Amino acid sequence: MRPVAAAARHDGGVTDVQTDPDLILDFHAVNLVRDGKTLVGPVDWQVEIDERWVIIGPNGAGKTSLLRMAAALEHPSSGTAFVVGERLGRTDLRELTTRIGMVSSALAARIPGDELVSDLVISAGYSVLGRWREAYDEMDRAQAADVLESMGAEHLADRTFGTLSEGERKRVLIARGLMTDPELLLLDEPAAGLDLGGREELVDRLGVLASDPDAPALVLITHHVEEIPAGFTNIMMLAEGQVTAQGPLEQTLTAENLTATFRQEIALTVDDGRYFARRARRAGGHRRLG
Repeated sequence: MRPVAAAARHDGGVTDVQTDPDLILDFHAVNLVRDGKTLVGPVDWQVEIDERWVIIGPNGAGKTSLLRMAAALEHPSSGTAFVVGERLGRTDLRELTTRIGMVSSALAARIPGDELVSDLVISAGYSVLGRWREAYDEMDRAQAADVLESMGAEHLADRTFGTLSEGERKRVLIARGLMTDPELLLLDEPAAGLDLGGREELVDRLGVLASDPDAPALVLITHHVEEIPAGFTNIMMLAEGQVTAQGPLEQTLTAENLTATFRQEIALTVDDGRYFARRARRAGGHRRLG
């Protein structure tokens, strides 16, 4: 049974909302509104320490907006959001930077092409992007070597970021996200732009990471069920900022829920633990729902 997510404590008539210590993320009635438009919400979402979540949905569904709140990069417009035990709006966000790993295309675009891979990974521990005057010790280098090895990228340590293939870049960025031994690792479409071989290599590596009991809680955004690694436990589906389904992966990832989320009839198959989806073929052509 999932633990009670939040409780109210009354001290002198003042209510202080608390979160369960086993929850890495604890969102209650969370909305994110910009310029009068609701980007995502309302969302109730709890992520436990040992869970691995997939967030899936079409373009514009609100997936990245939700992930930015999970990364403490955005505050909710309303509702209550706890991230790694700290309530957004009530804590110094600088204290959270080493407790959350974030991997996104926006981060990749900011990395100088001549940055050494080893320095790029190590600098995560200093909450900076790019080496300046920091003196890295052997402990730093050993940790960087370990996380690069975990992603099959140890041989890239002395390369510059600009010389890497797209698949190599994605694995190096995930290693950087792991550098601080975070409690939560957020992955925003890590397989986007990869060819078939690169995607399969990355999915396999993420499956190994998901199966590691010492790995952080994981949240992965994707558009494609084929990119869901083995070992992931839960899923949330979003459409137009609304949650269409969420829960344990095996029970929740269904053709019916995909059809409701993508608003067209979707067929789903499972082969050796991997999911595959396509639009269902019907006599008389295809019909878009909604």
